[in-house]
Amino acid sequence: MLVLAFHNRYYVTIINEIRDHMTKAIGYIRVSTEKQEAHGHSLDAQRVKLEQYCSLYDIDLVRVVVESGSGKTLAREGLQNALKALKSGEADALVVTKLDRLTRSVVDLGKLVEGPFKKNALLSVGEQIDTRSAAGRLVLNVLASVSQWEREAISERTKQTMQHMKSEGQYTGGIPPYGYDLVNGELFPNEGELEVLKIVIKYRKRGYTLKAIAYELAEAGIASRAGKPFAYQGIQRMLAA
Repeated sequence: MLVLAFHNRYYVTIINEIRDHMTKAIGYIRVSTEKQEAHGHSLDAQRVKLEQYCSLYDIDLVRVVVESGSGKTLAREGLQNALKALKSGEADALVVTKLDRLTRSVVDLGKLVEGPFKKNALLSVGEQIDTRSAAGRLVLNVLASVSQWEREAISERTKQTMQHMKSEGQYTGGIPPYGYDLVNGELFPNEGELEVLKIVIKYRKRGYTLKAIAYELAEAGIASRAGKPFAYQGIQRMLAA
C-alpha cells in the first residue's frame, strides 16, 4: 500500500509538472450576425475547433470567452476580458479559430501584435499561426502586410475609377458638384450655377479672400442652392469640386 501511495503521489507530481509547463490559453470565439451562424461560424462550432486544437497540441485551454457583436473595434467587452486575462498571468496565449474572429482591421491587428501579443502568444487554428515560434511570427507579419497591401490597392483602384467617372461627367455619389445637376444618375451642366462659378473664379484670380467673395455675391443678390447667402466654406467647396 505504501508503494502504491508513493507511485500515485509520484504520478500526480509528474502530471502537475507537465501542466505547469504547458501553454495556458484563453479561447476567444465570436459571431456578429445570424448569417455567420448559418455558415459554420456558430459559437458551438468555434468552441469545438478550439478544444480539438488545444488537445492536439497539448495546450491547456483555461476557459473560453464568448462574444456576440461586430469586430470593427477592439473596444469589445469579451475581447478586453480575454486580453486582461493574459496581462494578469491567468494564461500566456490567446487562441482563435480564425484571425477575423479577433479583428478584420489590419491596423487593429498591428496594435495587438505590438501590444499584448508582444509578450503573449497568438494562436489561430484556421491560418495555422503560432507566434510562440519565429516562423509563426513571420507568417503573422506576412499576412498583415498582404492584407494592408490589398486594402491600399483596392483604395487606389477605387480612386482611379472615381476620377475617371468624374472626368467623363458621371455621377460618383454624394451631392452633385456646384455647376451641375443630377439627372437619372448622370451630371448635366447647370448654366446658372456655372455663371456664378465664373464670377467666383474671377474674384479669386484677383486675389479676393473666400470671405470677400462671399460678401460680393451677397451684395449682388446671388444666393446658394439653399437660397441663403454664401458662406466662405461653400465657396471653398465650390472651388474644390
